[in-house]
Amino acid sequence: MEGIISRTVEEVFSDFRGRRAGVIKALTTDVGKFYQECDPEKENLCLYGLPNETWEVNLPVEEVPPELPEPALGINFARDGMRERDWLSLVAVHSDSWLLEVAFYFGARFGFGKIERKRLFQMINDLPTVFEVVTGNVKLPKEQSGANNNSTKSKSSGKTQPRQSEAQPKGVKQTPNSIPIPTPTLIPPAKEEDGTGEEEEEEEEDDEQGATLCGACGDNYGNDEFWICCDVCERWFHGKCVKITPAKAEHIKQYKCPTCSNKRARV
Repeated sequence: MEGIISRTVEEVFSDFRGRRAGVIKALTTDVGKFYQECDPEKENLCLYGLPNETWEVNLPVEEVPPELPEPALGINFARDGMRERDWLSLVAVHSDSWLLEVAFYFGARFGFGKIERKRLFQMINDLPTVFEVVTGNVKLPKEQSGANNNSTKSKSSGKTQPRQSEAQPKGVKQTPNSIPIPTPTLIPPAKEEDGTGEEEEEEEEDDEQGATLCGACGDNYGNDEFWICCDVCERWFHGKCVKITPAKAEHIKQYKCPTCSNKRARV
């Protein structure tokens, strides 16, 4: 098996990246050739990724202990007993373990300290694993993933979401740390009668909806209409009556109806 002399974090990472590229090539672009070389009739075979971004299927080295950590042994025996996709995924997982083992073997051999080992791992961790590449499950970079999560949280906690329960006050959203934050909310849509025996609960909700009048035009609540609640007087308004759209409401932290806004202005 081919080895290199590495003395810095960059050199060890370059070795890791070359071996990784070779393994990925065997399991993707060269998969037909790789499949043929893993003949179950042969002895224990291993997949080696080489620093020059090539690969080889070969018998394990005979010297004990070996010069470098050895990859998974006998990958050819499982080839015909599994679906090809599952077999390639299994080889990919073992290859990821082997690549890390070789990299940190070099780190120990060349006396890397805590800082060097952490830096090496961070450089390796920025690359998708072989398994992720082979299965098509490549993860997003941390920065992009974090941005997506924040965006999702923002959308899911928007001010125009329907109320989840009657126990939660009108126009108030509960944050994860249980601090209530005033926020405009939607009137929940009326539940259809399903004949499940929850008539009493449905009647209470129908009464509440029937009693809800627009503070601007005085009309009743209607299905599929956007409503918004004033966080000061707690009256509900048709969005069209106060010229507030669902998109605009998403950016309102505390909504004040025209009447309450004018009162505040006079004071």
